[in-house]
Amino acid sequence: MPNLGAGPKLSASRLKKFFYSSKTAPYLFVSPFILSFLIFFLYPSISTIIMSFQEVLGFSATRFIGFSNYNRLLNEHFFNALQTNTTFTLSTLMILIPLPLLFAVLLNSKLMKGKNFFRAVIFVPALTSVIVAGVAFRLMFGELDTAFVNSIFLKIGLPAQKWTLNYATGMLVMVILAAWRFAGINMIYYLSGLQNIPEELYESADIDGANTFTKLRMITLPLLKPIIIYTLTIGIFDGYRMFGESYVYWNEGMPGDIGLTIVRYIYQQAFQRNDMGLGSAIGITLLVIVLVINLIQLKCFGLFKKDGER
Repeated sequence: MPNLGAGPKLSASRLKKFFYSSKTAPYLFVSPFILSFLIFFLYPSISTIIMSFQEVLGFSATRFIGFSNYNRLLNEHFFNALQTNTTFTLSTLMILIPLPLLFAVLLNSKLMKGKNFFRAVIFVPALTSVIVAGVAFRLMFGELDTAFVNSIFLKIGLPAQKWTLNYATGMLVMVILAAWRFAGINMIYYLSGLQNIPEELYESADIDGANTFTKLRMITLPLLKPIIIYTLTIGIFDGYRMFGESYVYWNEGMPGDIGLTIVRYIYQQAFQRNDMGLGSAIGITLLVIVLVINLIQLKCFGLFKKDGER
């Protein structure tokens, strides 16, 4: 009489041997990442590049039009959006690099009391949704004299401001919102770096008579350089992909392109006006801009040099 259970047992044994093989197991462990990369990054990226050279007429109807979509980017709205993103990025970087570093140094000091409380206070805004925070800031920076900030201005003798109707004040409000939300995240990065600096270096500096500023310049900043470069790189990326800070303040009919960013321009053209080809061209252009800027800043920091050349 044939053994009916031998077949499934043999198959299970071979399957187990296959999965436990030293040659197979590494590929199985990395397969989720590879599949995710192929499905959610590589395929959409290639599709976007192809679409940027097409006129998309429907879900399946397309027409190749060469560089026409890129030629259409030579208009004042795109350059206004690029100017807004560049100003916003530079402004936020001037705040989000030194200020969180100062917070981290102070909150890492042994002399500081209530460090955990202040760390939590500075980090909590990072957990807030940009929409929720934006609505709160829009009420605070309202146009009426009774709005929170305008009421303070009037009490100290300054004129009330039409915050979102002027380019400079509108930019200021967006920068304040972004700085409020992201200062805590950068502070955590710097704190983790500070706590990895050996205490013996500071003790040796104390023996040599170094003051606080000298220790900051000669020990802290050089050893925090990789983290500063990281926060700078992420800051450039976040600045040029900014959308929420603009979206909560202005609607479609914004005067003079106030608050128009590159990502919002993509949203307008691709989804509100159903011009997917132009939207793809804007997206590819944004990718190239961010890539070039980050490569330049990494080159300036010497990250492409060999270890012996640094």
